[in-house]
Amino acid sequence: MKFGPEQATRWSEEAYADPVRYLSHRAQLVRSLGPPLEPGETVLDFACGDGRLAEFLLLHGLAYLGVDASPAMVEAARRRLGDRATIEQGDVDGFTPPEPVAATTLFRALYYPADRKVFFQRVADFTEKKLVFDLNPRQYPLAQIRTELAAAGWARLETRPFFVPQTVALPRPLQTLLLAAESARGISDLLLRFRFTYVCAAFRSSER
Repeated sequence: MKFGPEQATRWSEEAYADPVRYLSHRAQLVRSLGPPLEPGETVLDFACGDGRLAEFLLLHGLAYLGVDASPAMVEAARRRLGDRATIEQGDVDGFTPPEPVAATTLFRALYYPADRKVFFQRVADFTEKKLVFDLNPRQYPLAQIRTELAAAGWARLETRPFFVPQTVALPRPLQTLLLAAESARGISDLLLRFRFTYVCAAFRSSER
């Protein structure tokens, strides 16, 4: 999909009904799910869009390297973040960071890689701690993804339901109940049959 400069600048505000709530929760899981990230470590964010996620990672002392294939998105992210982060143009199948990163992320873009198994293996070569991504279990069977990850050297996988709606801004009491439901196994399993996604953290067995 091609984006013009104005569309790229408004991306997060138009893609998410409540960008702060949605992206801050995503960032919290990037930091905490699987091996925790420490201040000073670098997150490589593939398909970074306008770089809004970076704001919620930088607050915790993490370094941010955003990569997007769209020139307009790259420009929008650079305007947003300035010298607080590094933004590069590239795609999930071709970009390799100049040095290893602690974590690699891929959100709302699991279908981007031409070959998902090759992508999992390639990322393992330059990612020291974990690969974090979201997954719609109604589209991608979790067991299949787990098998593909293990074949690429990611021996362990932790998942967490993600119950912040993307296109609806809920009243705070209802959102609080949904966040609590992320940890309630029976309720979360039921909700995931119809809506919402997992956030997944893949890592090697020695990294927990």
